[in-house]
Amino acid sequence: MNSSTLNSIFKTCIENYHQANDVDQKIEIPYQPGSYDALLYEKCWVDTVQWHLEDIIRDPKIDPAAALLIKRRIDASNQVRTDMVEQIDDYLFSLYSSIKPKESARINTETPAWAIDRLSILNLKLFHMHQEVVREDASDAHKAKCAEKLSVLDLQCEYLSQSIDQLVVDLEQGDCIVKTYKQMKMYNDPELNPILRNAK
Repeated sequence: MNSSTLNSIFKTCIENYHQANDVDQKIEIPYQPGSYDALLYEKCWVDTVQWHLEDIIRDPKIDPAAALLIKRRIDASNQVRTDMVEQIDDYLFSLYSSIKPKESARINTETPAWAIDRLSILNLKLFHMHQEVVREDASDAHKAKCAEKLSVLDLQCEYLSQSIDQLVVDLEQGDCIVKTYKQMKMYNDPELNPILRNAK
């Protein structure tokens, strides 16, 4: 796993989504079913759909009933995203399970999959900020401002990519220990959310 491959998969996914640009379109994964690449592509697709749902729900003229349905859909999407991040971590931990950490190995504050999650979102920001830079009906001032933001995002992507690559090297060499941080989300669980529990 390296950041070049990750960014390539995310860019492909985002570009494929925007061919139709429809939150209800069917996903078609161009990778071997069940593969790690397919999982990464699907994760980015979920992120991309949710990005656009977040845009739609902010329409000041949206019907409240429709907004509630979209809010429920966003909540469900967040749970799917969290579950997929943990799937990615499970895959990576299995991949590196035979590596014995050094006594001096540090414990990382973030798992590889959560860094990968941020890289997926960062690719979405890059795509959409670039769209603003080239938007024909935008003012020159708007384009210039967005171009500055795009430069910052490019740097952030470079730094995050380097950090992920370094984390992988540290894992392979036994210089780092990572543990899965299960999110244990409570608000979707009818036994843990008191509102849902009392509704029963």
